[in-house]
Amino acid sequence: MPQISQIAATYASQIFWLLLTFGFVFVVVGLGMLPKIESTVEARDKRISDDLDAAKAASVRADEIEEEYRVKSDENRAAAQKVTQIAKEKAAKAAEKRLADADAEIAKKIAAAEAEIAAATASALTQIEGIAADAAQDMVTKISGAKASAAAAGKAVKAALANG
Repeated sequence: MPQISQIAATYASQIFWLLLTFGFVFVVVGLGMLPKIESTVEARDKRISDDLDAAKAASVRADEIEEEYRVKSDENRAAAQKVTQIAKEKAAKAAEKRLADADAEIAKKIAAAEAEIAAATASALTQIEGIAADAAQDMVTKISGAKASAAAAGKAVKAALANG
């Protein structure tokens, strides 16, 4: 068969050019472009690795700063509470002093008012005794017709008030 004998000659040249084309592509891609791609990938991996390391370092530093902030915040809070407590104590002492001063002033006013009331009561009792003695003298004179002395009428009124 003549077609079979032509196959080797026909396909041999096609296989040659196929191998030559694949060889050329392999050389161009494998030796020319592949190293550039690999270096780009390695550079990207290195950059990612460096960025991750920097992020870890920043995270550690952020944790340190946060802990410093917490410590400082706790110290400031304690100092503020101490200042507040001192201010409360001072205010309480000042209020107690003002209250004691006000109590003393009120006690003075009450004592003065009680003295005035006692004096007014004594004065009123003296006036009542005098009026009652005069009334008793007039009643004795009108009822019995006898004249009673002012001293006797005063004594009788004092005795009646003491018993009554």
